[in-house]
Amino acid sequence: MPVSVYPSNTGVTVKNADTSLLGEDYVLAADINYQLSDKATEALRNGVPLFWTYQFKVQEQRNYFWNGTLVEKSFRYRIQYHALLNMYRVRNESNGAVDNFSTLQAALDLLSTLRDFPLIEKAKIAHKKQYIARMKITFERDALPLPLRPIANMNPQWYLSSDWYVWTLKK
Repeated sequence: MPVSVYPSNTGVTVKNADTSLLGEDYVLAADINYQLSDKATEALRNGVPLFWTYQFKVQEQRNYFWNGTLVEKSFRYRIQYHALLNMYRVRNESNGAVDNFSTLQAALDLLSTLRDFPLIEKAKIAHKKQYIARMKITFERDALPLPLRPIANMNPQWYLSSDWYVWTLKK
């Protein structure tokens, strides 16, 4: 099918992100919008787990050279539907935390709000320099079951990653 047939409002979008000082750390607060395609929702309801990786960078802005990266962090979430329990399970693959939800929207709401995530220590930030922070959410098509991967790589309904969201680190 031509690409124009598929809805373009699917995928993940970082609506806003900002940092603030909390104790000795700069912490991140972000709001994310998840719009799953029909194919991804169908696969999820048929028991296929979906994985997203949240990536973060803090970089020092430089005028003459490439920006220097101070911090690079990431963590991964898995969402899966359990038909016997009629529940959606969201698991943070980095720390093992698991939450169960009765609706897909409730599960996506958990993934959509990030609060007080420690991004960088205050001691690593110099007051006279400028810094930018970046955030991206990548849908892991390579984590899909093997028979589904070729379809997911060719079908735009499986392009569920966000672009980089960039903002200035407030000191």
